[in-house]
Amino acid sequence: MTAPIELTGNLIIAGNEVKGTQKPVSAVNPATNQSMEPLYAGGTETHVEQAANAAWAVFDQFKATDPETRALLLETIADEILALGDVLVKRAMQETGLPQARIEGERGRTMGQLRMFASVARAGKYLDVRVDPAMPERAPLPRADLRLQFVPVGPVAVFGASNFPLAFSVAGGDTASALAAGCPVIVKAHSAHPGTSELVGKAITSALSKMKLPAGIFSLLYGSGRDVGATLVAHPHIKAVGFTGSRAGGTALMNIAAARKEPIPVYAEMSSINPVFMMPNKLASEARSLAQGFIGSLTMGAGQFCTNPGLVILKDGEGAEAFIDEAAQAIFASGTQTMLTPGIYGAYCQSVQLLVDNPNAQLVAKGKMSDAETNQCQAHLFSTTAEAFLKDDSLEGEVFGSTSLIIKCGSEEEFKLVAEKLEGQLTATLQLEEADYEEARALLPILERKAGRILCNAYPTGVEVSHAMVHGGPFPATSDTRTTSVGSAAIQRFVRPVCYQDLPEALQAPAIKDANPWKVPQLVDGK
Repeated sequence: MTAPIELTGNLIIAGNEVKGTQKPVSAVNPATNQSMEPLYAGGTETHVEQAANAAWAVFDQFKATDPETRALLLETIADEILALGDVLVKRAMQETGLPQARIEGERGRTMGQLRMFASVARAGKYLDVRVDPAMPERAPLPRADLRLQFVPVGPVAVFGASNFPLAFSVAGGDTASALAAGCPVIVKAHSAHPGTSELVGKAITSALSKMKLPAGIFSLLYGSGRDVGATLVAHPHIKAVGFTGSRAGGTALMNIAAARKEPIPVYAEMSSINPVFMMPNKLASEARSLAQGFIGSLTMGAGQFCTNPGLVILKDGEGAEAFIDEAAQAIFASGTQTMLTPGIYGAYCQSVQLLVDNPNAQLVAKGKMSDAETNQCQAHLFSTTAEAFLKDDSLEGEVFGSTSLIIKCGSEEEFKLVAEKLEGQLTATLQLEEADYEEARALLPILERKAGRILCNAYPTGVEVSHAMVHGGPFPATSDTRTTSVGSAAIQRFVRPVCYQDLPEALQAPAIKDANPWKVPQLVDGK
């Protein structure tokens, strides 16, 4: 994108900039609480209708594009985002309070996701083509010619996340995987970073133009309340939803989608406290280094990650006391960090206060106070007993920020009971050495039921964008435990299988033809 980018505050509907008419959204710099220009007036039901109709009108055309075209589109979007340069980085920093290195790293991750899904589209393996040729002479019954491929589900609604203004936002993993599948996308921008969203939205629009693809493949909407999002999910042309946010927000969208005349899937990534199990032998030999690693993970980015370690489970003893002492010292030494929005800061303070007021939780340590006056996350560490945790459901609540709860167990049995009590999680971590394998083996089946990713001798913050990654888990971590929102398997959310029986060769899609012009993998007669 060579021309200077001017922020307009407009919606983007099928390539056209449109002025909203509802209550405006104003970005706020969380480090100063100062509002930023321009204002982003919210969309209406009419705007949602226009975007959905535009997406539906081009769906069949986009669905029919070959893998190479979709791959080139995703790569062009990545190039257009990079071409935004410092304009994007500076605006994202201002709207989030995040440091430059974090924003530049997230930009790289966003482009990496787009390019990974370009390779997924190009390879065509996700189509899962299966051909069972006709067997007219088979006895006692002949077999019809059967051909299966996965096809895109239709236009997808994507909701930008508050804590990742690029990687889980307008051109994030949900958008990248939906476009790779051949689904048009309508994004509901997060109100915390509307300027960043507009810049990326214009990059996508520019990429579609350069590729000479229909502008209706992408639209970007704003809204200060829930009306735009609710109307979007309820629209009959929307066939799936990608969401990253709170449990309340995700379940609200699930209810709307379920109440439709044609219910649709909502792939919501929501709530997780990511337990870390400190196995006894590992804890006895490395208590202090484990504590340092844990606090480093807990305080990274003010704890504003869905994989933040909000729970530590350990057995009472000398190693446990050394771990708690070292973790407390690290918390005492930690400074405050600016949180993403005033709303997130307010919710964090409320969650911490609930633990302070809970007689079953004891405050172990809290971080230094800051001279800064706005939205500063002060880290906290609490402890409780397994007995108290098992009786008090409130101790399992997610605290979105640098606060964690240590659960002290008296036995291996309490370890298992705590693990069984946990809700669904994105991650579960085992810190262990070889002497702990037998005890860990007893925990693994429980953790497999509870989490989408199980880590050993690491901490859960940081999610690799790769083919084997799973960023999902049983409810309330996600709304569908069978899926992931990170990694190449994310494309499976936005496709569905269709079997063609005795369809004439002239009417067959390229992927299922015997000639296989797209050169995609085919399973033919089971081989």
